[in-house]
Amino acid sequence: MSWIYPIIWLLCACDCWSTVIPRRSIMPVLHGELESPLYPRPYPDSLSEQWYLSVPAGYQLQLTFTHLDVEPSADCYYDSVTVMYEQKVLGKFCGQENSAEGRHPGRQPILSPGNHLRVIFHTDDSNAGPHQHIGFSAFYQAIDIDECSLPDPDDGSGPLCSQICHNTLGSYLCSCRHGYELRPDQRTCILHCGGGLYTEAEGVLTSPGYPLPSPLGMSCQYHISVELGFTVTLNFTEPFHIEDTGPDDSNCLHHWLQVSIPEREPMRLCGDESPGVIPTQSNSVQLEYRTDSTGLSRGWKVHYTTQRVQCESPGKISNGKVTPSFPQYLYRDYIHVRCDTGYKLMMGGKEIQSYFSVCQSDGQWLIPLPECHLIDCGDPSPLLNGGVSFLSGTKNQYHSVIEYHCNEPFYSLVDGVSVNYTCAADRKWKDHRNNYIIPKCFPVCGHPTASTMKLQRILGGATAPAGAFPWQVFLHTGSRGGAAVVGDQWLLTAAHNLFDGRSNSLIPMDRVKAYVGDIDIQKLLRFQPLSIASLHPHPNYNSKEISYNHDIALIKLQQPITFNHNVMPLCLPPKGAKYTTGTVGFVSGFGLTESDTISNILKYLRLPLVDHTVCGASIDSQRKLSSDVPSLTDNMFCAGFPEGGRDTCSGDSGGAFALRENDQYWAAGIVSWGINCGVQGTYGIYTRVENYVDWIKKTMEQN
Repeated sequence: MSWIYPIIWLLCACDCWSTVIPRRSIMPVLHGELESPLYPRPYPDSLSEQWYLSVPAGYQLQLTFTHLDVEPSADCYYDSVTVMYEQKVLGKFCGQENSAEGRHPGRQPILSPGNHLRVIFHTDDSNAGPHQHIGFSAFYQAIDIDECSLPDPDDGSGPLCSQICHNTLGSYLCSCRHGYELRPDQRTCILHCGGGLYTEAEGVLTSPGYPLPSPLGMSCQYHISVELGFTVTLNFTEPFHIEDTGPDDSNCLHHWLQVSIPEREPMRLCGDESPGVIPTQSNSVQLEYRTDSTGLSRGWKVHYTTQRVQCESPGKISNGKVTPSFPQYLYRDYIHVRCDTGYKLMMGGKEIQSYFSVCQSDGQWLIPLPECHLIDCGDPSPLLNGGVSFLSGTKNQYHSVIEYHCNEPFYSLVDGVSVNYTCAADRKWKDHRNNYIIPKCFPVCGHPTASTMKLQRILGGATAPAGAFPWQVFLHTGSRGGAAVVGDQWLLTAAHNLFDGRSNSLIPMDRVKAYVGDIDIQKLLRFQPLSIASLHPHPNYNSKEISYNHDIALIKLQQPITFNHNVMPLCLPPKGAKYTTGTVGFVSGFGLTESDTISNILKYLRLPLVDHTVCGASIDSQRKLSSDVPSLTDNMFCAGFPEGGRDTCSGDSGGAFALRENDQYWAAGIVSWGINCGVQGTYGIYTRVENYVDWIKKTMEQN
């Protein structure tokens, strides 16, 4: 019965092979992995599986087993892994690495002739033996095909590319030599050399097939056209050969290369001598190459370059500099012009802040050169109460020198020194200290232009010469009074002049009328009164007491006074002022005369200072007769003659008592009060201005 067993096995095998074999297709990818069922555990019995692997067209598929453990047998009869390309078996494998039985692939990759493979895994009905086999794992990938290195196809269709083949990933490309064009089949080339446009800054052109003989019956055109502002230079190299028919064929009738340059006669070239270098002076050149149906021309080669268009040298400029300085100026070169110190850029009669120009594509400068003219500092700033004189140079121009001066003798500069200013490079008038702030004219105080020294003393006072007391102010507040000009916006007076005698309150400003500029009241009243800005009686003056202590006040004007012969300020007391008994001072005013009549003409007196003790005794004697007589304080001093007859009276209050020192008058006192006018044994009382200099200056500064 032993023959029965083979029959049973055969029936079983036939039944197994008759089952449907599953197929597993994997979409084309560049790489992937493959494993047997249940890997890395032992694979099942009775398997028959297939995998269809593929990569994109243009690639070959390469398969590498990373591990293979399949039951070994002779010719891999029982279990096996088969690799096939279409109907061709590339390998059948089983066993283990380094095993004595079976056929193991090792690490050697399997390369498919195409872009796909089929892997078949077959197992019998048992995974016998003490070792349980686990199957396989594999890696596959796309390998690029170098189509250009493959032999020509056997079908006689010729090479893949008729001229030049370029291998690419997964494919290839064909291209043609210069003068040929790729046909629509993307493989073969046909001669074509018309319509070529070359715009690069330099390049090389050759006849078709150069240095091989040029095809016959050909007409080729090459057009070099570069950016405006550049010119093309042609350099024909050796060998150069275009057939001619001999020395009589001067027009190159059959084979020729014609060079056409705009606005120039075309040049027709032939023969075997290179024309060498041809500067075209143009940005556009056309080459036309023709051959007829017979003859032989070995062709030509030309290297073309470009150069920037050249502009004429801009030249030099007077009193300026053109930068940068180049041996030659080419297209797109920029130039700047800077004038020398003390000069300015001018173009078209107008000043410009800066200048630059550029060499244009036509070889012309964008803007012509400007001119450099001397700078002008402009008219010097006007000096209030002064003027300016030109000492040297052309008016207002660089390095011109001016001198500021004041309207003397009414104003002067500090220390009386004149100041010169020079027109500097930054267009400012500057002094030797590089200071551009103009000086200031300060009023000259205490220097009247008319003198009283030659006049004899006149009993009861004398008429003041015009200009002798230019600080005198006629003050009208409802009654007559006086004041003294001590600044261009300040008047000094007695405080009691600014208070209402009945209400003891400060009178309104609109009631205060101040006039200056003449010794005749009739004329003064025709003038516009000075505009009052504010009234400043001394803060310690008490109008409710009949003491006249601190009887001093300042009046600020809205507008400055311009000083002249008739109006000048009186100086404030100098530091350490001396009030020496017997020193004669001057007092002026429009008060009562010795005949008790009001004076409309300015009068003045020369009165000596009286010893403080003597004056105090005089006042004490008067106080015994009347309790209304104020006391003499340290803020007062007396002046007058013991015999009387000459004194300040009603209407003179607020006027200045001036002393002279070093030919300069200063306000020693202010007419304040007195007991009768010019009576023997009585004196005029004056506010001692020396005691109030700090208050005066502070009030002026703060207001």
